[in-house]
Amino acid sequence: MRLVSSAENSTLDWSAQYSYIEDIHDGRGYTGGIVGFCSGTGDMRAVIQRYTDAVPGNKLAAYLPALKRLNGSAAHTGLDPNFTAAWKAAAADPAFRAAQDAERDRMYFNPALSQAKQDGLRVLGQFIYYDAIVMHGANGLAKLRRAAAAAAAPPARGGDEAAYLGAFLDARVALMENEEAHEDESRVNDAQRVFLAARNFDLDPPLRWRVYGDLYEIAV
Repeated sequence: MRLVSSAENSTLDWSAQYSYIEDIHDGRGYTGGIVGFCSGTGDMRAVIQRYTDAVPGNKLAAYLPALKRLNGSAAHTGLDPNFTAAWKAAAADPAFRAAQDAERDRMYFNPALSQAKQDGLRVLGQFIYYDAIVMHGANGLAKLRRAAAAAAAPPARGGDEAAYLGAFLDARVALMENEEAHEDESRVNDAQRVFLAARNFDLDPPLRWRVYGDLYEIAV
């Protein structure tokens, strides 16, 4: 989470990001929370639906119909002017934070970890898959796995782990170059490739990396 937060929120303090929300103009509407749930991709609505199941009548519940209509759109129709304030206020509720945690795990962390283990990858590869699914979604991760496997066999099929991860990162950079607002490849080239070049497959600390020019370190 700290590694991903350095790229998503420019901080290692990921647990302070439950209240984060803004439109970063990447074609996905509002981006908010601990892994960048988006109003235009359905995952933000999933968080609020889970929260509403736990706390009926919360102030975000009224926005569920608008979020359903906005799936696939960057628009704010039906959300402005008070949605962002309601999101920030909800972050003080442990039930809302729990909803973000649960949807992160369901949609992103658990699928990425499972698929990385299927491919025979250690902790570095698991992180690389997780960071990819956070940005590109499940379909994006599947596309990247296919592209990487076409260039180098994964360890589960007898391939070299470094070669496979290098091919995966090459495919990811190519994908990022064609996605609006994701042309900056720093989170790959200045972070993940640094760990790969060091052959730190278990992500053993200390870890030092840069994202968008800022230096980060995890000492222990």
